[in-house]
Amino acid sequence: MQFHNKKRLLQIARLLEFPQDILLDLPRITLVGNMQLLVENHKGIVEYTPSLVRIQLHQEGLIIRGNDLVLSNLQYDQLLIEGCIKELHYGD
Repeated sequence: MQFHNKKRLLQIARLLEFPQDILLDLPRITLVGNMQLLVENHKGIVEYTPSLVRIQLHQEGLIIRGNDLVLSNLQYDQLLIEGCIKELHYGD
């Protein structure tokens, strides 16, 4: 049943030209080179070290590995990670 609801919401979003990520509470992840990562619509930081950042998203997690990682802009629903980003892993 949940799949049908998401499918219907996607159809409505396309029809109204409404961003699907907002309607479905999905994260928006923007990577700029290997130096900046903007994560919007996150659910919290699970772990943070200079070489690993683990972020909780709506249903899954995001793992960022790299060097000299810094949370440079932390807001309620978005965060900016800067440093040398070497690896992203989306999922559990």
